[in-house]
Amino acid sequence: MIEIGAIETGAISLGDLVGRGRFETFRLGRAGILCAALVLTACTASPSTLGPQAVNPPLAKQADVPMSPEVLREHQRILATYGGVYSDQRLQSLIESTVERLVAVSDRPELHYKVTVLNSQSVNAFALPTGQLYVTRGLIVLANDDSELASVLAHEMGHVIAHHAELREEHAREAELVSRVVSDVVTDPAAGALALAKSKLALASFSRSQEFEADAIGVGIAARADYDPYGAVRFLTAMEHNSDLKPEDTGAINPAAPDFLSSHPATPERITNAITTARQYRAPADNGQNFAQAKATYLADINGVVYGEDPSEGFVRGRRFLHPKLGFTFTAPDGFTLDNTAQAVLGIKRGGGEAVRLDVVRVPAEQTLTDYLNSGWIENIDPATVEEITVNGFPGATAAAKGDQWDFRLYAVRFGSDVYRFIFAAKHRTPETDRSFRESINSFRRMTLAETEQAKPLRLRIVTVAPGDTVEKLAGRMAVPDRGALERFRVLNGLDPGDKLKPGSEVKVVVE
Repeated sequence: MIEIGAIETGAISLGDLVGRGRFETFRLGRAGILCAALVLTACTASPSTLGPQAVNPPLAKQADVPMSPEVLREHQRILATYGGVYSDQRLQSLIESTVERLVAVSDRPELHYKVTVLNSQSVNAFALPTGQLYVTRGLIVLANDDSELASVLAHEMGHVIAHHAELREEHAREAELVSRVVSDVVTDPAAGALALAKSKLALASFSRSQEFEADAIGVGIAARADYDPYGAVRFLTAMEHNSDLKPEDTGAINPAAPDFLSSHPATPERITNAITTARQYRAPADNGQNFAQAKATYLADINGVVYGEDPSEGFVRGRRFLHPKLGFTFTAPDGFTLDNTAQAVLGIKRGGGEAVRLDVVRVPAEQTLTDYLNSGWIENIDPATVEEITVNGFPGATAAAKGDQWDFRLYAVRFGSDVYRFIFAAKHRTPETDRSFRESINSFRRMTLAETEQAKPLRLRIVTVAPGDTVEKLAGRMAVPDRGALERFRVLNGLDPGDKLKPGSEVKVVVE
């Protein structure tokens, strides 16, 4: 979504930019980092980070207690990384009522949670130990019924109920102590490496066991609240299928807002365990008519929700990126796939041999852009290649740089009070790659008023299957910005290859 000034202007190693042949984000300054240990689920949130309130909060109505400064900072960082609050009273009421129903049958019914719906397309949910519970609209859209949604919320509540944050903090301190002892005392490098490896494995194993425990707690809570306990199985499967939809060539892109699978590993073993736990409460054949009605109600509640990126934060349409709020657009070279993240727009070409990064920074008006390129914000610039240019009437500058495995072409364009930085990378720089990079930079321009007015988000629509409708036919109505409309339609609707649509049933499609 591009944040102004998210990147500090210290020196950047080209090795940091393209580590191990993969096009990665810059080494960010503190303003641009959102540590996964603080964001993703209560099992990774640190009491020492969140302050005393996170260690021993009042049991009753925790979320109604004013946030401590530490928790408020964490809350604001979460909002900044996940697009802010998504304001939709239907969704807010849906989640709050689901949480209340789950809490009432949990082992700690005195706990209260404050729910925030995040305006992000990523599929994620997490909770802080203080009772702050977050869920993205991307997760809500992927779920197909209230039992699937309840399974995720109950899982996150399971982390809070089991005090996983506090327990993980204790284990992390133990691991840190081992590391310090090894560094200060152990003189045998082999023995020290073995001790550190064992310490890290123990912490990883502990985190994994927490996930399984939260799964078991969550399935039990959902079942006692009269949700389908197999909702967890369906949603874990849906998340894996959704992850498979990401084009292979974008696997090297490092998104700023990680999804649920990056912090909650969904493995066949985990799904198998969820099935085993669910069977303790209900047989698979007992999923009948009550849940069909619940699904219809859920689909009605999510009808019209924004799908994918929110244009107010910029969005991708094929190779083109548009940002109506900031008022600019550009088109990546042929064959590129773009990804809009909180810190930058990242792109990579099929095959992985070329890449691009766009971000925005503040540069003093009195500093020329050629001086800026030479100011040390990135290493190994060839001074002989630095020159002034003009891009569609906007002042700019360009330069070349060379790393161990990649060649770079840099552009800085002054647009209003901001400077947009383009970094094109190629493993094998040729006149053809230079030409395609220059054509791309020349596509950077101000959006017209008509373009700004027409920049509307994609939305989810619930449609009734008519006689003669097929998966292929309805998938053809999907206004998705990639070529995988058929698979995306299946994943959105929980359909396996070969599944047929039943006339009169309802399905999700994405429309403009």
